[in-house]
Amino acid sequence: MNQTPRSQATLVLVIDDEPQMRRLLRVTLEANGYEVFDTGTGQDGLAQAAQGRPDIILLDLGLPDLDGVEVLKRLREWSKVPVIILSVRDREDDKIAALDAGADDFITKPFGGGELLARLRTTLRRSQPPSSDAIFHTGNLEIDLSARMVRKNGNEVKLTPTEYALLRLLITHADKVLTHRQLLTEVWGPNSVEQTQYLRVHIAHLREKLEDNAAQPKFIITAPAVGYRAVRFDE
Repeated sequence: MNQTPRSQATLVLVIDDEPQMRRLLRVTLEANGYEVFDTGTGQDGLAQAAQGRPDIILLDLGLPDLDGVEVLKRLREWSKVPVIILSVRDREDDKIAALDAGADDFITKPFGGGELLARLRTTLRRSQPPSSDAIFHTGNLEIDLSARMVRKNGNEVKLTPTEYALLRLLITHADKVLTHRQLLTEVWGPNSVEQTQYLRVHIAHLREKLEDNAAQPKFIITAPAVGYRAVRFDE
């Protein structure tokens, strides 16, 4: 049996137990060209994610049947679809748990429609798979991932293997906050998740080598008590 052709519009799945919030999101998103379908429970959200193949998911943490973080963990067992958390929870622990479970962004309720649309655009842009020979540009830096070459103002910058591994992880997730746990697990392994001093030292070394002013970094930005993100910027 042939599947119904997908619309060209970006398809957004909203998983939120508040009918008013679902209506607000639908009105805001559809007015800006998105296609929306929604549900009020985690179990149905997982089913709809599998059947509807959304381009991005907006997920509330406070669902009646499953906690949003549990929904996210189950989703990440089989899908890499971008997920933005929408929640009234604003504690750092909640944000860290969601990001560690695989969330791409976290927006605290209440929020403005403009902010939501901007975060959607950014997250969708980040989710596009990078070319294997991609060259990353930001400011006066150029990182050639295929050649493992880093240049600043056209001059090669020598990095240690660990520094390069950390830099590569940050730029392949550019503009996204990576938590301390994510960075430590990927670069140093799961037995090093508590060794945040490793991370601080290597971030400091990268800033010394790559930033124009390591004390006021523009490229590797700290998310206080959460982690770090690499950002693209113009000179």
